[in-house]
Amino acid sequence: MILLNIENISKSYTDRILIDDISFGIHEGDKIGLIGVNGTGKTTLLKLLANVEVPDSGRIIRSNNINIEYLPQNIDIDPDAKIIEQVFKGSSENMKVLKKYNQAILNLDTPKEDIIKLSQEMDAINGWELESEAKNVLTQLGINDFNEKMGNLSGGQRKRVALASALINPSDLLILDEPTNHLDNETIHWLEDYLSKRKGALLMITHDRYFLDRVVNKILELDKGNLYCYEGNYAYYLEKKMEREDIELATERKRQSIYRKELAWMKQGAKARTTKQKARIQRFHQLAEGGLELDKEEVDIAVGSSRLGRKVIEINNISKSYDHKKLINDFTYTVLRDDRVGILGANGMGKSTLLKIISGRLEPDSGTIEIGETVKLGVFAQETTELDNDQRAIEYIKDGGEYVRTIDGDRITASQMMEKFMFSKDLQWTPIGKLSGGEKRRLHLLRTLMESPNVLLLDEPTNDLDIQTLTILEDYLEEFPGAVIIVSHDRYLLDKIVEKVFVFEGNGEVVQYTGNYAYFMEIQRSKENEAKDKAPKQEKPKEAKKPTKLSFNEQREWDSIDDIIAELESKLEKINGDIEEYSTDYEKLEGLLKDKEILEHELDEKMDRWVYLSELVEEIEKG
Repeated sequence: MILLNIENISKSYTDRILIDDISFGIHEGDKIGLIGVNGTGKTTLLKLLANVEVPDSGRIIRSNNINIEYLPQNIDIDPDAKIIEQVFKGSSENMKVLKKYNQAILNLDTPKEDIIKLSQEMDAINGWELESEAKNVLTQLGINDFNEKMGNLSGGQRKRVALASALINPSDLLILDEPTNHLDNETIHWLEDYLSKRKGALLMITHDRYFLDRVVNKILELDKGNLYCYEGNYAYYLEKKMEREDIELATERKRQSIYRKELAWMKQGAKARTTKQKARIQRFHQLAEGGLELDKEEVDIAVGSSRLGRKVIEINNISKSYDHKKLINDFTYTVLRDDRVGILGANGMGKSTLLKIISGRLEPDSGTIEIGETVKLGVFAQETTELDNDQRAIEYIKDGGEYVRTIDGDRITASQMMEKFMFSKDLQWTPIGKLSGGEKRRLHLLRTLMESPNVLLLDEPTNDLDIQTLTILEDYLEEFPGAVIIVSHDRYLLDKIVEKVFVFEGNGEVVQYTGNYAYFMEIQRSKENEAKDKAPKQEKPKEAKKPTKLSFNEQREWDSIDDIIAELESKLEKINGDIEEYSTDYEKLEGLLKDKEILEHELDEKMDRWVYLSELVEEIEKG
């Protein structure tokens, strides 16, 4: 079944054509990854499909009663709303009932009759299971205090709450814009598994190439306003894209060969005297208008840097705590000239703190950092520095350096480096304020590299970057002659670049491993398997801790459950009377029997809850 049919849609902003007359369809079971260079219109396309924006031309046909859930990059929150209220913000009927119920039980003035009515509505939509799933998803995403106010959360935590809301809200099509940003590696593994098993269609923008390989079954690539579709995962896309580009290049070389011949004919003074000559001149002009750029001058990415001395960075017994929480405990390491170090760990464990201490932006509580005299640090932080929206992109880059030198001693100008990092000649002179969020991140990263550092400290450099830019960054880092220390959740990049892994394991402990990310994960799996083998075959279950009182929700339910049961029994008694009255009216009787079956099921569930709660109360009273 087709969910969305997109017919010849186009969208422009000022003078930039982002989407140019594209058509495609989204079907049940599709799990689609949308990729493309930053600024090409990926987020705009998602907004069009989610009905947040409308196309300039063309139309989007949505199937009847389709539910679409959309996670944008920039989310709107109510700072006074509790996390659980924010999660149940969805517009579906299920979400409305869940929200009403949670608001009612949190309000001590809610009449008992309203609680009874909402409990029945929760039964009807299977709301208890949805609420349980919501809390489970929040926990998996690292959110444990469900009643914390949204205004007290960090940007990353807010994004995870919004992601939880999108995941649990029942939908036929789930649209996600960069869902893996602000997630640590363990959580990304969980999200991969969740989305792989989830029923319903999925469309998402992500730069995580492992994620694309393991979750999606279709790739859409947006390139210069055009859309290309590949029926497979990311590995399949790479193979087929190469084939497509080879065909396009062969076609373009043929076009240029014909063009050169026709140009020579035109220079001889061709005159449109006959119909055949007129057609030939017209064909010449058509050949001159279209085409790809071939044989562009390649910029050597092997950038040189000032020579490092023997002493690079010495980290001596540093410790750091925040609010009595130990982030780094007595950590020591000597950075080598050719180090490639990847830093892993759950969010909030201290990864960014370590980079800030090394770069001198933060003082340790104890211990010292010694930086060699020849070291020139290049620091890329998660928080993009304030950019002047009126300044042109190339001027911002030139402030960092007019040129950089290659290993061979050649110069690469700021403009050439910008082209290498996907900034066309026109885009280079664009005011920064007109760039997309991803383009600004790419610009900030390039500025860091243009300052010719010989040691790089990179904190989540891949967030909001497109796959093409990531490939360029990987090429740069592979050829970079100095040391690189990188915090990243991009497993593909870590596998390709790093040779050592530092893992924050809690309580300030930082454990060092030699090898890339895949090797580290292999060690982790071996440890888990070894622990399972050593575990006793049968463990005596721990005695459950006896409750001292009912929870707030359980107390409200206990107070109202007798009335709910009495009301259900009253309804059931009335239906039994109606069944006797209409025993010969088979059409009416059929409906009454169905209603009776539903009521009996609801009554059974409530009786089970009454038994459970009464036993719990009895146990509490016994002490």
